[in-house]
Amino acid sequence: MQELIKQSFTESIHTKIAALDVLAPIIETAAMTMLNALLAEKKIICCGESFSHPISLILANALNYKLEHERPGLPAITLCPDPMLSSMLSDEDQATQQFAIQLRAIAQAGDVLVIISSHPNSPTALRTIEAALSKDMLVVALTGSDGGEIAGLLGPNDVEIRVPSDIPIRINEVHQLVTHSICDAIEKTLFPGM
Repeated sequence: MQELIKQSFTESIHTKIAALDVLAPIIETAAMTMLNALLAEKKIICCGESFSHPISLILANALNYKLEHERPGLPAITLCPDPMLSSMLSDEDQATQQFAIQLRAIAQAGDVLVIISSHPNSPTALRTIEAALSKDMLVVALTGSDGGEIAGLLGPNDVEIRVPSDIPIRINEVHQLVTHSICDAIEKTLFPGM
């Protein structure tokens, strides 16, 4: 069993090392995209399905409250799965619209959608991105593998942070680190003395 545990740690470390050089400039671009929106008094809207959902919650909460240092809160919210809304949507295709419906209700042009998905062809993620683009939002997409259909929806001003892995749990681990890095960069740029 210890060998399996060591193998998990080793895979995680290798995935993060592989991601470091490739993703550092892209993460900086994502942080600047979000920072510029915040400076323009826009908000960050986060979402993720399944194991990506807690990462989106952590990102929004770190922006609202703090990552490491006490500071004023930043406007961020997480779109959450809603059992009531799910029951109101009559078929599977409509169920993939759950986040898109919430997004259309609260988003404004210039807001940033941060969508986290270890499955780059997720119908729910695709519908949510389509809704964001229809509202003239910018999109920061955390993906993996080949970027799938999500990559195909993104425009030249959007940012894709694609983890170089096909293993969903390794992708999620890097996504968590990426969100911490983005929050840290935003926090230290906006509040350098804190």
